[in-house]
Amino acid sequence: MVQHSKRGWHGRMLAAAVGVTAVAAAVSVWTAQAGPVAGKDRRPGVSARPAAPGARPQAPAGASVPADIVHASDRGARGVNITIDDGPDPVWTPQVLRVLRDNEVKATFCMVGAQAEAHPDLVKAVVAAGHRLCDHTVSHDTAMDTKSESYQSRQILDAERMITQASGGVRPQYYRAPGGAFTPYSRQLAASRGMRPLGWNVDTKDFERPGAAAIVATVESQIGNGPTVLFHDAGGDRSQTVAALREVLPWLKQRGYSFGFPVR
Repeated sequence: MVQHSKRGWHGRMLAAAVGVTAVAAAVSVWTAQAGPVAGKDRRPGVSARPAAPGARPQAPAGASVPADIVHASDRGARGVNITIDDGPDPVWTPQVLRVLRDNEVKATFCMVGAQAEAHPDLVKAVVAAGHRLCDHTVSHDTAMDTKSESYQSRQILDAERMITQASGGVRPQYYRAPGGAFTPYSRQLAASRGMRPLGWNVDTKDFERPGAAAIVATVESQIGNGPTVLFHDAGGDRSQTVAALREVLPWLKQRGYSFGFPVR
């Protein structure tokens, strides 16, 4: 992992969050995204504007969904869920969107609230392209599972509000805990807001910048583990991610996979 670039991104993100929510001041230094057990609990345990014309219908606020962590694809056994975390970012998100468009692939974007608030045009572009939104908390605190329930609540609900406002009224349909730091409380809270907790099966580790070929090889060797694949469009230089997506999306298509969304 290139720690210095992550610290730099975290500093810019935290500055954007100051004055928006008191919780941002308490955020811990951003560490690696992947938790010890991907997609599992690591320990026991403002009204939106109307959606833009043509937007995907949204569940009413408070319409509960299952609270267990989902991995399955709505496209069945040969489905793949492409998920993109930590943005939106003005440099990398447009490039990721272009690759997805060129390959006719829809994805789920797990957005950090402070980033969404800073770049509402990009949130709207993601929605306009037919992708889905996911709440990835206000400030990407990977230790939030060790914090109080009130802290977890602010991180999740403030990010939900920020993303919904930035999108023009389209609500996030999923919740992904930073670094897999789910708790029973955070899962139940997200589910009560209509956001299905979202895990992953394939961690590309693109945040470590291992090279595009290594990212592609990880997907090719691990896609048998399950359908949900984790990439990132922020947090540093994501040129390797963009290059890897250009290769791996056609590769998956050639092998009979289709692209969908996590089951809700």
